[in-house]
Amino acid sequence: MSDATEIEILLVEDNMADAELALHAFAKHKIANHVLHVKDGAEALDFLFSRGAYSGPPFVHRPRLILLDLKLPKIDGLQVLTEIKRNPATRAIPVILLTSSSEERDLVASYQLGVNSYIQKPVNFAAFQEVVRQLGLYWLVVNKEPPAAAFLTS
Repeated sequence: MSDATEIEILLVEDNMADAELALHAFAKHKIANHVLHVKDGAEALDFLFSRGAYSGPPFVHRPRLILLDLKLPKIDGLQVLTEIKRNPATRAIPVILLTSSSEERDLVASYQLGVNSYIQKPVNFAAFQEVVRQLGLYWLVVNKEPPAAAFLTS
């Protein structure tokens, strides 16, 4: 990774095996050169809001896509989603929940909080890689990125 402002995908995943599978799928399909993997919700929020180890001018760390797990240490995925969607400077960033949870309450809460997509992680290695590939293609190639005006800072 070169510069934090060049991050295309923020991968928020505490399970190293799942993170490595996702990173491998992105690399294999040449979807994104700039992926930042963070291991907990606190680090994700620090990155997004330029705090702690990522301190700097506000809102310089704006990825094009956030892949977010629900069950995270420190701050869980629903709390991270709440903070992202509550703030006008980050609200327009697409957030995809990529989780093993099949609980209806998680699905309902996620959509109520403004998640863009909720995907249950496939348990099969090849299926997981295919889901990640499709996510990257759709959100980074097919989908039109929000313009700068979508990110209000006041």
